Amino acid sequence: MRWTLTRLHPGAPFPDPELALPAHSPYPGLLAVGGRLDTATLKAAYAQGIFPWFGSGEPPMWWSPDPRMVLEPGELVVRRSLRQSARHVLAHADFELHVDRDFRGVMQGCAAPRRDTAETWIVPAVIEAYCALHTEGLAHSFELWHNGELAAGLYCMALGGMVFGESMFTSVGDGSKLLLMALCGFCLRHGLGPIDCQQQTAHLARMGARPRPRAEFLQTLRQKLTIAGPKCWQYDWSQFQHDCASWL
Repeated sequence: MRWTLTRLHPGAPFPDPELALPAHSPYPGLLAVGGRLDTATLKAAYAQGIFPWFGSGEPPMWWSPDPRMVLEPGELVVRRSLRQSARHVLAHADFELHVDRDFRGVMQGCAAPRRDTAETWIVPAVIEAYCALHTEGLAHSFELWHNGELAAGLYCMALGGMVFGESMFTSVGDGSKLLLMALCGFCLRHGLGPIDCQQQTAHLARMGARPRPRAEFLQTLRQKLTIAGPKCWQYDWSQFQHDCASWL
């Protein structure tokens, strides 16, 4: 069977997400290849439920999978081991929680080789593009610092009332999970969400994310884009401690 894939020219509009390759194709959810990786293109993509994902030496590839993995902030699953980790960091003054203190550092941490693979989709062009979005106030990082060093990070994109989780890393036990807790706490405080998790993984499912049909996800996205997001992304240790009370 032959599949039709859109070749995206710089500045051209994205095709309808419903034209993405189906689940039984070799690349489920792939919609288009090419185009620019700049802030205007990224904003247009996310507003239509499309995101970039490609490797080193490849052209930009744009995806809109069906179903879509989504986490409602109020449905985050906090298991016993994570509750213990939260109590540990909250009890030690050598840990700090910050938002947008070192966005580039978080992206670089997410791009670093993992134990299971040396490959990454967070290539230098992606880092520069999302750092530009951060400058515009549309991309944010949640950060766990230990003894003055960045120990874990999570970065996301936000449009209106919608949040798009991108990637996270940690060098301390459960660090990235704790930051996901912090992101969910921030979202609940400001009426944001759901959090788009993009691809289905067992790890996200254990944290409470669940797949939604693409049509349902896109309908929710259109509604959330009409909501004004928070003007200031601040979330401190005391707020996290207060929000943790419902999970601990």
